[in-house]
This record gives sequence, C-alpha cells and structure tokens, in this order.
Amino acid sequence: MNFFILTIFPELFDSFWEHGIIYRAIKSHIINPTIINIRDFAEGRHKAVDDRPFGGGCGMVMKPESLAAAIKKVKKQAPETKTVFLSPQGRILNQQMAAELSICDSLLMICGRYEGIDDRIYQEYVDFEVSIGDYVITGGELAAMVVIDAVTRQIPGTLGNADSAGQDSFSDALLKHAQFTRPREFEGQNVPEVLLSGNHQAIEKWRVETALIRTFLKRPDLLAQKQLSASEIFILKKWCLELEKITKNQSLCCSDPLPGC
Repeated sequence: MNFFILTIFPELFDSFWEHGIIYRAIKSHIINPTIINIRDFAEGRHKAVDDRPFGGGCGMVMKPESLAAAIKKVKKQAPETKTVFLSPQGRILNQQMAAELSICDSLLMICGRYEGIDDRIYQEYVDFEVSIGDYVITGGELAAMVVIDAVTRQIPGTLGNADSAGQDSFSDALLKHAQFTRPREFEGQNVPEVLLSGNHQAIEKWRVETALIRTFLKRPDLLAQKQLSASEIFILKKWCLELEKITKNQSLCCSDPLPGC
C-alpha cells in the first residue's frame, strides 16, 4: 500500500518510519510511504501556506492553492488514491475503519495545521474525514501516524503471526483478554493455573471469559453493539445468576432497613 502524507513538518515522521512494525513493513515493501512538503507547492518568496480567515476570527487557515496542487500531483501519479483529511470533525477511527482502509491501494493523508484547511479543499478533494478521538491536537501529523499504524497492522504479511490482528482488542467488539508472562509469581500474585495447564480448550474458554469481563467493566457500550455468540451469552447468564446470589445474600444478612421501609 502507498501512503502519501501532505505536511508542513516532514521531519516529524523521520523516527516513525524507523522502528517496529512500520519499519519492517517498509523493508518488506508492504507499505511505501512518501512525504510531501506542502510548502514546496506554495508561491511567493515566503512560501506561505496559511492566511487570515474571511469574516474574521482567531488563528490562521491553510490556503487552498498549495494543497490542491500537491493533491493533484499525487492523483496524477496514482489516480486511484483515496484522500483522507485528519480532522476532529471526522468519523472516529476504529478497528473496522482500519480494516476498510487497508484494502485501498493508496491513501493520501492531509495533515492540517492552524485552525484547519480552506473548506473548498474538503468539498472538492477529500474522500474521507477521519478523527482519532473527540479532542483537538496541534496538527494532523500525529493523527496520520495513528491511522497509518492501525491500517498497516491490517495488511496481510505485516505481523509476524497471521492471527495477531484478529486477536487485537476491538477485532471482535471485545477488549483483549488478560495476559501474563514470566515469572509465574510476581509481588505475591500468581499466574492463573489454567494458563499453565496445557489444556488449550480450557485456556481458550478462560480467555473468552476474561475478555467479556474486561469489556463489561471497561467498555459496556461495546457489548451492547456486539452480536453475542451462544457461548458468550451462556457465560453472561452464568454471571447474572452469581450476582443475583451475592446480592440476595447481602440483602438477607444486612441489618440496615431498605430505603422507604
């Protein structure tokens, strides 16, 4: 996959390309990143890429001319490229979106700065508007790195274990199960015995249960959206019965009167 990144700070990506999964994906020719400096397409002695907003207001807005010229150059080289604008107003990035974007042959990512970009660029040139969360950061570069990392993980051949991406949190609308490594005992806490049993069926069951527990406690909204399997429903119903027993016993032994009694 080709990634074209439009930015006024190309140097911010230098270390990003040189480590971990992204580095290996580049070396294996799984992804091919190209940094494009927007200032190279700006006119005038100062190569200005921003100007004051019409109608007044604080801050500056990125000018359309240099952005349009840079986009057109990429489109001429790779006509099927999809253009992504990193913006807090976009659809929030999730695992499903990363998988959807990973089937594209080429992505062009616009890293905005200042108060944003001239809206005519958004209207005429942008295919997807993507946000990494409901907050504002200084520029689109960090957001672009997040999107590139998430998308790259979804491309076959990127990860050492072909099953790794499918076991990530959110891949099945669940958070990832609890994990342990050596030593077996740490600060008085032991690794769950089932993980040492060698019984793969029991281990898988335990992992499903801990994934459900974590999701229920940390992100119950994910469970509400998930199409639960029969085994997952069975586990949740079993918890319900246990919780009912606990609350019933508590109410019977409690000496304090119930509210309204």
